[in-house]
Amino acid sequence: MKNYRPADSFDRVTAAQDAGFLRGDEESAVRFLKERARGGPALELAIGTGRIALPLAATGIAVDGVDISSHMIEQLHKRPGGEDIRVVMGNFADTVMPRRYALIYLVFNSLFNALSQEEQIGCFENAAAHLTEDGVFVVEAYTPAFLYRLQDNQYVQAEFIEVNRVRLDVLRHDAVQQIIEENHVTLTADGLTFNPVVQRYAWPAELDLMARMAGLRLQQRWGSWNEEAFTSSSDNCISVYGR
Repeated sequence: MKNYRPADSFDRVTAAQDAGFLRGDEESAVRFLKERARGGPALELAIGTGRIALPLAATGIAVDGVDISSHMIEQLHKRPGGEDIRVVMGNFADTVMPRRYALIYLVFNSLFNALSQEEQIGCFENAAAHLTEDGVFVVEAYTPAFLYRLQDNQYVQAEFIEVNRVRLDVLRHDAVQQIIEENHVTLTADGLTFNPVVQRYAWPAELDLMARMAGLRLQQRWGSWNEEAFTSSSDNCISVYGR
C-alpha cells in the first residue's frame, strides 16, 4: 500500500474507538494467560488500549507493555488501572525492557503487523531474550484459510449498511510476499473515512520455525482461548512457546 506506515492503522480516532472495543472472548483469554503467567510478571507486545492487559492486571498479575502508537498508549493510561501499567513506546521486534517475564504474549493477530519475515523473527528473538528460563511466549494469530475464498486475490465486502452510513472492507492479497492490504472505508453524507491495515500473515508451521530460530519450541496449540482443539477448520490459532 503506497505511503503506508504501520502507525497509520492506530491513529487518534482508531485508538478512541479501540478503547471501548470488546471481542467477547476477554474473560477466557485472561483466564488462559493468568494460568500461564504463574504469578507473573507479564509483558504484552502491542498492548494497545488494554483490552486484555487491564483485566489481566486486575487479577493481580503485574503487566508491562510495548506499543508503537502514542495514541493507543494515551487511551490506555486514561482507563481505570491504566496508569499502573508501565508501557514503553517502540517496535516489539527490538524494544528492550528492564526485566524478564514469566509470560510474554501477543493477541489479536498483532504479530502480523510486522511486515516482513525478518521483523517477525525479530519479535520471537526479542521475546525469547526477555523470558525467564521457564517462561512462555503466547501468540494468538488467525489462520489465513480465508485466502482460498478470494477471487483474483481480492474482495470487497459490506461490513454494515445503514440508511445514512455504509462501511466497506476492501482487500487485496499478494501471495508472494504473504501480504494483505486492506482498507475499511466508511461512507456517510459528510464524506469518507479510511482505516488502512497492512499485514504479513504466516501459517502455524512458519510460526514454529520462527520460534525455533529464537531458541523456543512449541509446547501447546489451541483453536481458542477455551482450549478447543486446533484443527484444519480452526480460524484462530493460539500457540504457547517455551525453551
